[in-house]
Amino acid sequence: MQKPALCRALPKNLAVLQDRFGGSDDFYTKKLSVGGIACAIVLFTGISSPEKLCRLALDMLDRDPAFFGGGPGLCEYLLHQSLIPAEPQPASDLGEIGELLANGMSLLLIDGCEQAVVFSTQEMPQRSITTPSGEGNMRGSQEAFTELLRNNVSLLRRQFRSGTLVAEISTAHTRAKTEYCLCYDSALAPPETIAALRARLAQIELPVLLDSAYFASFLKQDKLNLFPAAAYTERPATACARLCEGKAVVLVAGSPYAMVVPSFFAEHFECLDDYASGAVFAGLIRLLKYLAFLLSVFGPGLYVMAVAFAPEIIPVQLLTKLAQAEAQTPLPPMLEMLAVTLLLEIVREAGLRAPQSISHTVSIVGALIIGETAVDAGIVSVPVLTMAAAATIATLAVPSLYEQSILFRFCVILLAGLFGVLGLTCAALMILAMACGSEPFGYDYLYPLMPPGKASVRDGFVRSIWSELAKAGEVIGRHEV
Repeated sequence: MQKPALCRALPKNLAVLQDRFGGSDDFYTKKLSVGGIACAIVLFTGISSPEKLCRLALDMLDRDPAFFGGGPGLCEYLLHQSLIPAEPQPASDLGEIGELLANGMSLLLIDGCEQAVVFSTQEMPQRSITTPSGEGNMRGSQEAFTELLRNNVSLLRRQFRSGTLVAEISTAHTRAKTEYCLCYDSALAPPETIAALRARLAQIELPVLLDSAYFASFLKQDKLNLFPAAAYTERPATACARLCEGKAVVLVAGSPYAMVVPSFFAEHFECLDDYASGAVFAGLIRLLKYLAFLLSVFGPGLYVMAVAFAPEIIPVQLLTKLAQAEAQTPLPPMLEMLAVTLLLEIVREAGLRAPQSISHTVSIVGALIIGETAVDAGIVSVPVLTMAAAATIATLAVPSLYEQSILFRFCVILLAGLFGVLGLTCAALMILAMACGSEPFGYDYLYPLMPPGKASVRDGFVRSIWSELAKAGEVIGRHEV
């Protein structure tokens, strides 16, 4: 469908724009004369500044004695001859004009010309650069992305000072015409991976795009695979590190989180402090994170299986205490564990979504109900509550896999409670099959952990010293097993 174009008559163009945007109180128009030629500026106040436009163009035009020779001559002069910083491409149809105005641009309509000159006069309100709220690190940069796309690109370029950094800004197929930016290092990123990612992003059609995570489900090959197709970060430093590995970073306007593609399982257990600390301590912490993930997923299910189907594997003294505790509760171990886990998730969700002024009340009430009242009433046993709480805390050690940990935990509890050892084994094999079957853009999701090799020791389960890491940098497509 052909979009309506501008005509040569300025009053008619203003009438069309007024009819289209005049219902908005922030739509601003002003008629003026430049070199004896009737013109008009149009913009949206609040995201574009008339004062900035005057400083950029109008004041200079008043001092410029050039003879323009009519509307087309003035447009040609502004685009190709004048020192005034106008955008190189003029606007010629109403669809393009609407997008430019929504992006904070100012337009100069000229009588007798079918094109509008575009000026970059954005003055959008924005949140200042703050410290990351969801990625805690003791060392390294403490800057976080903001909601303004071009600010985020500048933060990334300031960290990645290389001419090979490419930032491709595109408009998504959404009702709101949201912009996103594909960033990559042209010297390190595999061209076929970037081409495939660019093509997939261009084909995605969404009603609205508010976060880079909206793209994730379209990048999955297996929609039933619960492991994430991408990783997310709010730190420019982390995004810079992923660029050095040959990966791509996707930024979306209005979102302070960057999406990293492709993503591997081992990356969820890494952080900036791992590389600022000593190799021995960093390796220990990383192993603890893997153990925490296993505890969060299999801990409650293993408890249910041991109590209900295989009590012989529990030491006698501990088994006696567990039997006494379970004898005082009306529910079987599986239902009891499911109830406690569900209640803990409800408390967490309520504390997260509740207004900040009353969020502490949720924690207090949750502690009273779960930790004291339920135990005293004999509804929940202390061992079950302890295991569920330990699994919940362990989940927080790997926050980027929180959703997967919760889903896997419920699945393991159900299978272990219904089928015992066989069910627990089937759950473990199902999770392993999902991990092995995930191949983001043709890469092994479990690299560098599987198959075991030099890479798994260099920067997998543990990490080597920096002198070894510097000699063999991790770049996708150049795996050294």
